[in-house]
Parts: sequence; structure tokens; C-alpha cells
Amino acid sequence: MGMATRYDVLIVGAGHGGAQAAIALRQRKFAGSIAIVGEEPEIPYERPPLSKDYLAREKPFERILIRPEAFWAEREVTMLTSRRVVSVDPEGHSVTTADGETIGYGQMIWAAGGHARRIACEGHDLGGVHSVRTRADVDRMMEELATTSRVAVIGGGYIGLEAAAVLAKLGKTVTVLEALDRVLARVAGEALSRFYEAEHRAHGVDVRLGATVEHIEGEDGRVTGVRLAGGEVIPAEMVVVGIGIVPAVEPLRAAGAEGGNGVAVDEHGRTSLPDIFAVGDCALHANPFAEGMPIRLESVQNANDMATVVARTIAGEPEAYDAVPWFWSNQYDLRLQTVGLSIGHDLEILRGNPASRAFTIVYLKQNRVIALDCVNSVKDYVQGRSLVIGRVAADPRRLADPAVPLKSLVAETISPD
Repeated sequence: MGMATRYDVLIVGAGHGGAQAAIALRQRKFAGSIAIVGEEPEIPYERPPLSKDYLAREKPFERILIRPEAFWAEREVTMLTSRRVVSVDPEGHSVTTADGETIGYGQMIWAAGGHARRIACEGHDLGGVHSVRTRADVDRMMEELATTSRVAVIGGGYIGLEAAAVLAKLGKTVTVLEALDRVLARVAGEALSRFYEAEHRAHGVDVRLGATVEHIEGEDGRVTGVRLAGGEVIPAEMVVVGIGIVPAVEPLRAAGAEGGNGVAVDEHGRTSLPDIFAVGDCALHANPFAEGMPIRLESVQNANDMATVVARTIAGEPEAYDAVPWFWSNQYDLRLQTVGLSIGHDLEILRGNPASRAFTIVYLKQNRVIALDCVNSVKDYVQGRSLVIGRVAADPRRLADPAVPLKSLVAETISPD
């Protein structure tokens, strides 16, 4: 075999983290060779619009590219598309793709994200069953929309609810099937869950809670409905599965990288393997906003900020990762902006009236602000960030009063002693 192509920095994964790592390296005047290897045929594009404006046909694909094609050529970033890395040789500093190609590296950034979690039941592979993770996923859905009138969405997380909102706007009959007793149970408090359930129902979506899927039914290889544990069948020509992702770390774990739920990294994004970093959805890191607990964060913010930290480390100006987590979700005319992590909160404070469709929920733990969910409430989001970053101890009555600007509470912090 001839000598493999070798790059100074090889980035595995062409999502937000991979793209940002390359951008940040060049911004820091890194002069070595850089390649991005990605499973999909496309150059890096934004993922969040897939379940929102791209599915709704409000944005063409060109408008969701992270950068135009010319940008990458100008910065001498090689794009290796339609290649899946299946094994890593940490000693030999190389990776092998599914087609048997070997690619060498000086340093590697693993930004492979994750794959949509498949539903394990019978019928998961029928035509008309979709996940919303890649452009190809959504293009397939869009091709089938003309012959679809009823859609079952399995999973009441953000992806499922965003897809449900778009499909309802497109005139489809939509049923959301959530196994737990409320939607968004893993990411938000009860008040926000109940608000979104009511909103979806007001838009004609049938939201079923405590709904356990037994299997997906079909005829001639295509889906016809979803059978629930109680025996009821929800008729559907399309099923959208939004039950989370499986982090794409098998090749790293097989090569000996530490981890479990993802691949473990230190505060500079380093894995336990030499010269290999990991960022984004698949990176298990001790997060300062989760009291230092090791977590994976599935967000654009986390992918971008971690990628920048790794680029700085490679460029010789290391700093620790301590960015405040933030997320957003668009459903109907509601823009939800979240800052901080509400996991483990012991108090929820409602600020404003949900009936007005503009309000904020403040989450506290031991009297300190740890997160905010802001619905159509940009001012609270902007001003509330500093409460979360400073873990401010604020008076709950003042927090609950929409007439009190959040920024005025930063200065009034009750001393922690």
C-alpha cells in the first residue's frame, strides 16, 4: 500500500463543531493542512433549520450552508465528503473509512455528533418512517408530503414538537406520542411543558401523554399506523421518530478512548488518546453549569464554543471551556430561548402570564438562578444571562414581577454568606 494522505489537523464530522473548528484554526493563523471528513455528500450546513424552516420550505438548502463553498477553498480546508470513519489507529495517527481509505493526521478533532436513535420496535424500517437528523432525512419526508395526510410523531422533545408544528401548519393531521407524562420532560420544568401541550392542541395537534408504542404497522412495505400498548392504532401515512441521538463514538471507544455516554474530554477538549480531541454532541465533559457533572450537550452553542476552545489549544493559546449553555426552539409563532441548565432545580418562578404568549420561567436551585426559559421574551433572555453566569441569589418575589427588569437584580445580589 502507498503512503496515506496526511493532514496536520483532521476533523471528523462536518456539522457545526467540525466547521467551527476549521474556521477558528484559520482565524488563529494556524498554517498547517486541514481536512474535514463527513459522512454526508454535502459541505457543512446548519442542523436546527432541518426541523423548522427547511422542512417548511421557507429556506432553500443554499441558505442553510454554514459557509459557501468558496469560503472553504479560500482557506485551504479540504472537504472529504461521503466518507464514514470506521476505525482509528491512535499509535499510527490514522483513520480508516468504510471504503478502506486510510487518512493520516498530526492531530484529530472528533466532531462526529450522533445518529438519530432508531425505535427498536417491529416496523421501524417501513417506508414512511423518518428521523430528522440530516438533509437527506428531511428531503425524503418532503417528497412524501403530497401523499401524506396523517402523521404520527413519536417523541415529545424539541425535534418532535418542531416537526409537529411545521406539519400542522402544512395542513396535516398530526398526533404526538410521548411516553412520559409531559412533553419536554427531560429539558424543561412542568409549567413550560403544559404551555406547549396546550399550544399544540390549540393548533389541532393531538398530544398523547403516557403513550407507549408497541409497534409500527404497515402494508406492502409502507407505514399505515402506530399501535399503542393499549391496543389503539393511530392511523398514519408518515411517522416521525424523535427520540434522541446515539453519540457517534464507536471507533474512538474501540481504539481505547475513555467514555461511556459519549467520549470523555478534559476542559481543553482532549480525549484520553494522544493528539485526539472531541467536541459537540458526542463530547462528555464536566460542565460548570451542571455543577461540574459530566454531561453531553446537544446544542449548536456547545459545538461552536467547544470547537473554538480546541482550536485555541492546537494553536498554542489554551483556555478552559466554561461557556454558558443556551438553546432555542421555534414552534408556530413562539420563539423559546433558554439559557443555563434547569437540571436539578428546586423552584420554578413564573414571570408574566402564559396566556399572553410572552413570559419567562426562572429556575432556581438553593436560591440561586440556574436557568431561564424565555418564550417570546427576548429582553428577559438577554438580561437573564448574567443572572445564570453569576449564579445570582435573587429575591423570588422580585424575579416573579415582570415590571422589575432582570438586569436590576444582578446588582442587588443577596450575599451568599
